[in-house]
Amino acid sequence: MPSPRRLSGLLLPLLLVFLASCSSSRRWEYEYHRGRTAVIVNGRAVPPAGLPRQVMEVINAGNRIAGKPYKYGGGHRSFQDSGYDCSGTVSYALHGAGLIKSPATSGGLRSYGSRGPGKHITVYAKSGHAFIVVAGLRLDTGYNGENEGPKWSTRSRPIKGYVARHPRGL
Repeated sequence: MPSPRRLSGLLLPLLLVFLASCSSSRRWEYEYHRGRTAVIVNGRAVPPAGLPRQVMEVINAGNRIAGKPYKYGGGHRSFQDSGYDCSGTVSYALHGAGLIKSPATSGGLRSYGSRGPGKHITVYAKSGHAFIVVAGLRLDTGYNGENEGPKWSTRSRPIKGYVARHPRGL
């Protein structure tokens, strides 16, 4: 039988690999990268210069509705509404750059665009909720059931159960 010291030397690396694999894919974490990541000023996203035009347009659209109230079904009959729910928010932002033609539900956003995270834009969707990350900032309607309405955030959130999608090339 191996000594306790030898056993711990074998198990510790396995435990570290296991823990690292658990945490890396289950949370969206904000990471600032100079020249690639937008910042929040007075509730609005301010992008760095040099981002692709469509990324800037998505940010501008998100800024237009940031601070509006949460409204269940908001943004689904029409992109223009007095308030927005989660998928209405994502749809409005994408529509601002011509990246979606009509509002989608959170379930519908699960098959939007291409599979996996994008370079500048990632849509996270699951049945019942969706949010979008643009130039490193999260545009979301709440977390932990807050239903605050659209706002930009750097606060991390779990992504277990979400599908990551992105517009082609972005």
